[in-house]
Amino acid sequence: MNELINTLGLFLYFPQDKSEYIPAGIMMLICGIAAYVTFRLIIRFSKKEQQKADELIRRMEVENKSNQK
Repeated sequence: MNELINTLGLFLYFPQDKSEYIPAGIMMLICGIAAYVTFRLIIRFSKKEQQKADELIRRMEVENKSNQK
């Protein structure tokens, strides 16, 4: 059990100089902004695809109604 705790301790690093957190914070901010922009682009693309699908469905329904007559 102590070996596991010692091994996990290798991955935990709390610097004495708190200015070492600044680059990590900047990278986190950049990644957060990139994730937000990507999310918004996916939503925008999805809405356009939904409009295309709705238009196709509407045309198919009109065509089916005219073929049934």
